[in-house]
Formats: sequence, structure tokens, C-alpha cells
Amino acid sequence: MSELPQQLANGLILGAMYGLIAIGYTMVYGIVQLINFAHGEIFMVGGFGALSVFLALPAGTSLALALPAMLLGGIAVSVLVGIAAERFAYRPLRGAPRLAPLITAIGLSIALQQAIWKWYPDGKQARVFPQFKGHAFDILGATVQRGDLFVLIAAPACMIALGFFVAKTRSGRAMQATAQDPDTAKLMGINTDRIIVLAFAIGAAFAGVAAVAYGLRTGEVQFRMGFIMGLKAFTAAVLGGIGNIYGAMLGGIVLGIAEALATAYIEEIPGMQQFGGGAWKDVWAFVLLILVLLLRPQGLLGERVADRA
Repeated sequence: MSELPQQLANGLILGAMYGLIAIGYTMVYGIVQLINFAHGEIFMVGGFGALSVFLALPAGTSLALALPAMLLGGIAVSVLVGIAAERFAYRPLRGAPRLAPLITAIGLSIALQQAIWKWYPDGKQARVFPQFKGHAFDILGATVQRGDLFVLIAAPACMIALGFFVAKTRSGRAMQATAQDPDTAKLMGINTDRIIVLAFAIGAAFAGVAAVAYGLRTGEVQFRMGFIMGLKAFTAAVLGGIGNIYGAMLGGIVLGIAEALATAYIEEIPGMQQFGGGAWKDVWAFVLLILVLLLRPQGLLGERVADRA
């Protein structure tokens, strides 16, 4: 039990990253009823965009000074790829059967992976991502690395900004209207194409923030990293209630904490020693998803139209 604060902190940090990525899934689904399985790769290219900005800066630039530029670079690359995906991959298929955009999303995911693998310098190998040096912080009995503070600050800040945007701004209210009834929203003068692009852009921006957080935590980025993170983030979106932006973040945090606790404590249960450790963390994440879907199919918070974006 002495390790409990540390495991909770690990789960919270991991869950915050899942939640940031999951918001992109839930926003797009809330408006166009599309599961964008390429969203994990939008997260991945954001990490490479941030790394490219860092490498372009003068040698010796401190990470603290470089971080704002890296964040902007990662967000910019993710948003550009997200908008391009909507415009050229998904918009032509908007009236097609749902299987068509789903297959397109899977194909786009593979294409983005291969693009980084082939054309990014040394893209076949994991690239070193800069990390903060220095002592970690002791917070409520848990050791938190300097780089992890970024996601602990960025995740709530992003959620507060998104909540204000959806509830208080004209575009946010247009998103809610489009999510409820796109045809009626169009008759009321709302440019639904612009709203859909905006949803893709916001989701991609959050993925870019998560990519920087991932790089700061792990110290590397690689072309495969979007697959498992995207899959976990989709799990978090379903766990919290697909289409509910607050549910996406809650689902991410619950999933991250459950994963951390299962990794640390499952092997302490008599007869379960072989099911503990990091090798089983993905399994227990999906076990949690199955249990929630069996007991509460709509997710933890359900799908509330007023919160859809």
C-alpha cells in the first residue's frame, strides 16, 4: 500500500494523455457519427512535428524555452493533417455507407505510419525526444517527474478552455446544434462544413498536446506509437460515453488509473501472479472496457446531447 500514491499518480498522468486524445474521437463522432481510427496517427505526427521544431532551433536551446515553440509546432502539424483528412478523405464519403469511411480511416492510419517511416529522417527508428533534467517533485507521497507536470497542467487547462468554448461561444453553440440535428442547423444558417472542420481541428490540437506530453514522459517518439495510444484513447472515449467530451476525459483517467493499479497489484492476488506486470496492462484495460459495456453500455457519463461537440 505504500506504493499506492505513486501508482495513482502514474495512472493520472497516463489517463490525462488518454483523455486528451479521446476528446478528438468523441468530438468527431458527436457531429458526423464517424470513428476516426486515423486519430492515433494524427497524435503521432504531432509528436514528430514537435521534435522537428526542437531540432530546428539553435543547438543548446533549453527545453524550457523551446517547449512553447514545440507545442505550437506539434499542434500545427496535427491540425493540418486532421483538416486534410477531413477535407480529402472523409468529406467525399459523407453520404456513403458507414463502412466506407471506417475503411478509409484504417487506410489513412496505415498511410500516415508509412509516410513517417519512409520519409522522416531515421523514421524507422525511435527518435530521442528531449526531456527535462533535474530532480523530481514529491507530491502527496508520489514522485512526479518534471516532464509529467506538463500534462497535469495542460489537461485541465484544455478541458476548461474547451468547456468554455462549447458552452459560451457562437461556434460552440453551433457545434451543439450541428450535433443534435445537422439538417436543421444548416437550415438555420449554420455552415456545417465549417463546424465539422472545426471539430477535427480541435480534436487534432488536443492530440498534438498529448503527443508533446508523451514525448516528455517517455523520451522518444516513433512511427508506431499512435496505434496503441489511439486504441487506448478510443477505449477511454467509449468508457466515458462516446460523444460526451467530459466523459472522454473521465474515461481516460479511469482507464489510466485502472491500468496502473492492475499492473502493480494484480500479481499480489493469490493465483494471479502470472497476470501481473506491464505485459498484461493492455489486457486489463480492455477487460475494464468490457465490464463497463456489460454493466453500463452508454458509458460512465452516457451521451448527453448538450455536451456533444
